[in-house]
Amino acid sequence: MTEQQDPDNLQFKLDHLPKAPGVYQFRNSDGKIIYVGKAKNLRSRVRSYFQEKGGYDPKREILVSKIADVELVVTDSEVEALLLENNLIKEHSPRYNIRLKDDKSYPYIVVTQEPYPRVFSTRRIIRDGSRYYGPYTDVKAMHLMLRTIRSIFPIRSCDYRLDADTVERKKVRLCLDYHIDKCQGPCEGLVSEAEYNDMIAQVEQLLKGKTRSLQKHLEDEMAAHAENLAFERAADLRNRLQALRTYQEKQKVAASDFKDRDIIAVARREADAVGVVFRVRDGKIVGKQHFPFTGAEIEDDGEINEHLLHRYYTKTMDIPSEIVLGIELESAKALQDWLSEKCGLRVSFTVPRIGDKLKLLNMCHANAAFLLDEILLQKLKAEQSLPKAVEALQQSLYLPQPPRRIECFDISHFQGAETVASMVAFLDGKPRKSEYRKYAIRTVEGVDDFASMREVVHRRYTRLLDEDQALPDLIVIDGGKGQLSSAVEVLQDLGLHSQPVIGLAKRLEEVFVPGESLPMTIAKTSPALKLLQRVRDEAHRFAVTFHRERRQKSTLQSELQEIEGVGPKRAAALLTAFGSVRDVENASLEDLAAHVGWTTARSVHAHFHDEERGNPQNSDDGANVEAETSPEASTESSEQTGEDSNT
Repeated sequence: MTEQQDPDNLQFKLDHLPKAPGVYQFRNSDGKIIYVGKAKNLRSRVRSYFQEKGGYDPKREILVSKIADVELVVTDSEVEALLLENNLIKEHSPRYNIRLKDDKSYPYIVVTQEPYPRVFSTRRIIRDGSRYYGPYTDVKAMHLMLRTIRSIFPIRSCDYRLDADTVERKKVRLCLDYHIDKCQGPCEGLVSEAEYNDMIAQVEQLLKGKTRSLQKHLEDEMAAHAENLAFERAADLRNRLQALRTYQEKQKVAASDFKDRDIIAVARREADAVGVVFRVRDGKIVGKQHFPFTGAEIEDDGEINEHLLHRYYTKTMDIPSEIVLGIELESAKALQDWLSEKCGLRVSFTVPRIGDKLKLLNMCHANAAFLLDEILLQKLKAEQSLPKAVEALQQSLYLPQPPRRIECFDISHFQGAETVASMVAFLDGKPRKSEYRKYAIRTVEGVDDFASMREVVHRRYTRLLDEDQALPDLIVIDGGKGQLSSAVEVLQDLGLHSQPVIGLAKRLEEVFVPGESLPMTIAKTSPALKLLQRVRDEAHRFAVTFHRERRQKSTLQSELQEIEGVGPKRAAALLTAFGSVRDVENASLEDLAAHVGWTTARSVHAHFHDEERGNPQNSDDGANVEAETSPEASTESSEQTGEDSNT
């Protein structure tokens, strides 16, 4: 069988792609997913990456050069492909997919599912029937909305769980809010559940931007109370109407047709992009959300818009029947079907050419462009502004550029046992804990810090070079000349001859540089030395913590391995399942058997409880008792080590 006929060969897969909708995943030579995409026709979309185009696209060329394999998931429809693509991107965070910058959790306003609902801000979505409005990318706008709600509606602000029993038994007493007319006292039954929930329905109208219908409802209610001579109640509604009109005056009139629609525009520059959503309700702009993205090199404008649409409407309940966009989308039908099913209305996309909608779209795009300029300006300022310690370190070490990114390595072991290493990263003088790495040394036996350092440095920078990632501005080796020489040897083998690297010895805080037999002199009070000490101490702490974890696990495994029939794999399986030797001791025979089989379970149970182990040969009457058997489950401990292990 030739290479082209091998089903595992990339070219073979490209030649036999289906013409069906689905999701494709590109993997690199290490098997890691580097890009996830969807397609209406997998064959034409996937093959397009490998076909020559009229213009040269360097970013796409980089992606294609990294592809070693493609994996497909065929779906029944384009909508299924759309949803699966976003789930896979969220799960794997591929290197070349666009991603929401910082991926922060934006707040919502929640109306709880209770007899007497509460209204407050939250960043956690709990699927308990509560209604969530947002997300609010502008926190000030969210707090303004909450203040407006509380100024118009006397809803409760307490955290008590109120129901009919609580109210009837008067478990909760009136608070200050009731006495200053900020709450109607549902805790003592001073307002009925039906009346309170009618007020909550009005709150939700305001959250949806339905101010015209809400105003009409309050006016009718006020007139009815006045006609019935309930003047105090009518005056209360008059005050609410006044607060509502004040809120309406702050909203910009956007269209004269009073329709509900969302306006979406995207501004992009190289790898950065910003999407803006204007919420137009009753013809007025009632809200604006913005979403900064990064990693947009490979995506075109249509794909960025699609990603923004899915990102935003996955999180919000408020979906209008019309969405105004700046460009036609390839997956427009799939997105419209998904949104229509989600909200129960027929959702349509509009790309305006003239009129009010185009003016709104241009205003939305101008906001996106302004926010993008602001983000790029902040990034530029951050790049240009240097902490004093970083600037001092550059001067003290005579570095060609500021050491904004520092990576430091340390080795930890106990008499050569359980040797591990750590790598910590500092950015602009501050720890970047999401980029810390820990390593279990694989190739070194006994005490050999130099060989261990060679291994970990080789593993780290081979990976960075393979993945075309940026190298640090400075590498710090925790140790003296020996450890430094080991690291330098590896860096030179990798072709990194000009990579700045130093060694920091603990005893006298001496700084060694390659090619120099004597340490450099840095003042003990210098911010440069203090920064190096912080970096080194953090690497040492991280390495020691990892080493202790492994030693403790190894010790526990050794204790279990003293039991007859328990080897390293079964000891690891028990610890993985139960968490500790004490929990293994307290486990029932049935629970033990579920993980290591009945024969071994009896041995373990007898070891801790001084019971007979069920061996037929030990039977008192000498009868030939057939042992009960069942499949034995033994699993390997799945501790993450090496570059893939993060803290």
